[in-house]
Amino acid sequence: MEKFTREIVDDYADKLLIGLTDEENKMVLDEFEIIDRNIDLINKIPNIAEVEPMTHCLDDFEFELRDDIVEESISIDEALQNCDDYIDAEVRVPKVVE
Repeated sequence: MEKFTREIVDDYADKLLIGLTDEENKMVLDEFEIIDRNIDLINKIPNIAEVEPMTHCLDDFEFELRDDIVEESISIDEALQNCDDYIDAEVRVPKVVE
């Protein structure tokens, strides 16, 4: 697998519109180096390719899907009666991101 380089990190940062400083770039590269070392350790485990992936972290995990039953729901007008502010059928909420 190709190792992450300064140029690759800068390219991804530019694509995500999050320009990185030299210090931030080094921090990202250091983190990826740690991740790469851990993946290399995992890949050295004997017969790792033969291990079946888990679907859940608990061995005794059991689930039961409920029946998909169609039920009556309230009308939009009834739902909007619980709202402080709405326009047509859209609820107005306060802006939380600047």
